[in-house]
Amino acid sequence: MTEARTNLFGLPRQQMEAFFAELGEKPFRARQIMQWLYRQGVDDFSAMTDLSKSLRSRLADIAELHVPEIIVEQRSSDDTRKWMLGMDGAQGIETVFIPETARGTLCISSQVGCVLDCSFCSTAQQGFNRNLSTAEIIGQVWLANRELGYRPDGDRIVTNVVFMGMGEPLANYRNVVPALDILTDDFGFGLSRRRVTLSTSGLVPMLERLGEDCNVALAVSLHAPDNALRNQLVPINRKHPIEELLDACWHYADEVYGRFITFEYVMLDGVNDSPAQARDLARLMRGRPGKVNLIPFNPFPGTHYRRSPVAAIEKFREVLLQAGVRATIRKTRGDDIDAACGQLAGRVNDRTRVRLGKKMIQIAVNPS
Repeated sequence: MTEARTNLFGLPRQQMEAFFAELGEKPFRARQIMQWLYRQGVDDFSAMTDLSKSLRSRLADIAELHVPEIIVEQRSSDDTRKWMLGMDGAQGIETVFIPETARGTLCISSQVGCVLDCSFCSTAQQGFNRNLSTAEIIGQVWLANRELGYRPDGDRIVTNVVFMGMGEPLANYRNVVPALDILTDDFGFGLSRRRVTLSTSGLVPMLERLGEDCNVALAVSLHAPDNALRNQLVPINRKHPIEELLDACWHYADEVYGRFITFEYVMLDGVNDSPAQARDLARLMRGRPGKVNLIPFNPFPGTHYRRSPVAAIEKFREVLLQAGVRATIRKTRGDDIDAACGQLAGRVNDRTRVRLGKKMIQIAVNPS
C-alpha cells in the first residue's frame, strides 16, 4: 500500500519546520516553501528554484500541493463570486468572494455541512458529513487568489478572510487554529489578525480555549436577546445559554482581542425584530465591547422564515443606537446566486441523521 503524501498546504510554520527537520534539512526551508506557496502563488515543486534539484525531486515523491477542485463557479450581478469545491467525490463545500471598493472579503468553510442545526440557516438543513482538514481550509484561500488573478507584484486581492461559510469553526478546532496561524503568519498569507474573523454560534469551552491559542477578530451568532427564543433558533444555546456565552465573549474582548466583538443578528419577520426585543438586546450590550450587525434574512428553499421589512430593521437599529449600542445593517450581497449569509448549501451526504440522531449537539460540544 502506497504511503499517503503530506499536503504541505496543511502545515503551519512550526509543523513545516518539523517536516523538514525529519528530512535532515534546516528550518529555513520551511520559510522558503511558505513564501513560494503564499507570496508567489506557486504550487509546483519544480518551479521553486532556490531549492536544490535533489530536494525538489524528493518533495515531489513524499509531499503534495493539493487544493480543492472547482465543480461550479457562479458570478452575481454585484460581482460576488461563489465556488462549489469538490470534497470526496460526492461532497461539495462553498466559498464566496465579496469585492468592495477598499477590500476583498473571502468567506470560507470549515466543515462539510454543519452539526449545529440553526433553524434559519440553509447549511444546517443539509446536515453534517465531516470536518475539513487544515489543507482544505487553506486551499480555499489559495485557490481564490489564483482564480482572482493574484500576482506577487500586484495589490492584495483577498484582504479579509471570514470563517462564515459552511460549518461551525470551533467544532473543527484542531484544524481551524493551524489555518488561522497560516493566514496570519508573515511567511504565510500575512493577514492582520484584525482582518481574519472567526464566526461561532457559541461553543463556549472552545471559545475560551481560542483565547489561549489565538487572537483574531470574533463574530458571534446571537440572533435573539433571550434564552427561550435563542433555544429555538440556535439549539447549542440549550448547552451554553446567553449569559455563559457573553461572559466568555467579554473575557475574549478584554483579555485577548482588545477590541469590539461583533454580534450577528439575523432579522426574522415577526420572530426577533420587535422594538421590545431591541431594547432587551441593548440591555445585554450596554457598556460592553460589543457591536451588533443586523443581517436581513436571506431565504432558501423550504424555509418558513421571512425577511424583516426594511422599516422594522431600521427601527431596530435606531433603538440600539439610542441606547448607546453600536449597530450596523449588513448589505446583502450575492443573493441572486445563493451566496448571501445563511444561504450556502453545498452538497452534503448527511451522516448525522443516520448515525447520531439526537446526539448531534454532543458532537459540537466534544469536537474531535
